[in-house]
Amino acid sequence: MTVSEKERADQERAEAVRDRYRDVFATVPPGIEDRIAVAEATGRLEAVETIEQLRSVLLAGNPLAPRVQQLVHFAQLVALGREGPARLHARGALRAGAELADLVGVAETSLVTSGMPAYALAIEIIAELLDTDATSRGADQVGAGQGRDARRAPKERW
Repeated sequence: MTVSEKERADQERAEAVRDRYRDVFATVPPGIEDRIAVAEATGRLEAVETIEQLRSVLLAGNPLAPRVQQLVHFAQLVALGREGPARLHARGALRAGAELADLVGVAETSLVTSGMPAYALAIEIIAELLDTDATSRGADQVGAGQGRDARRAPKERW
């Protein structure tokens, strides 16, 4: 295999990884792009593929439906205070068939298990999704899609 053939094959392998994330989230998360870029730069694409194989075994072969899995991911990430990934999985849950009420259920449960900071983060994310939904329906809102009404002052999460 020539260098250009190997590079082309590696690009196809990396694109296959990206496609798995596009199927779930309609986008490739920045952290995954970073993982792929580092792997390509260091010749470790096989390591990323191995991680993806493990994810496939644990997620695709899991008895939980994708909707429930995404809600669990959202709950765990909210509890850990991981804003970006929590946002991603909230959207993933909606793409997998969850309703906003399901996300609110996660938020309320997180208050009991992880405290007010987790609840506040979950509500902030859900409010952003409400703004996005209102914007996509053509609602005339100040600050729509920004996660908070622009007329309100920035708030603390708890």
